[in-house]
Amino acid sequence: MSTETQELIQICEALPEGKRVEVADFARFLLARQEDERWEQTIASTQRRPKLDEFLRQSAAEPATPLDHSRL
Repeated sequence: MSTETQELIQICEALPEGKRVEVADFARFLLARQEDERWEQTIASTQRRPKLDEFLRQSAAEPATPLDHSRL
C-alpha cells in the first residue's frame, strides 16, 4: 500500500462520517474526470481506425428509414 493511500485512510478515519462521505464523493468525481480525459484523448487521436471507417462508410450508404418503434 502506498504512503498516500495510508495517509488518506488515516485522514478519513479522523473525519466525522459526513466528511468521509464527502471525501469519497470527491474521489469518485476525480476518477470520473480521469476517465473522461482518457476518452477525450481517444477521440482526439489521429490514429487510423480502418474498421470504424468502413463501418461509417457502410452506414452512410444505407437508406435513411424512419424509426419504427414496434421493432425496438
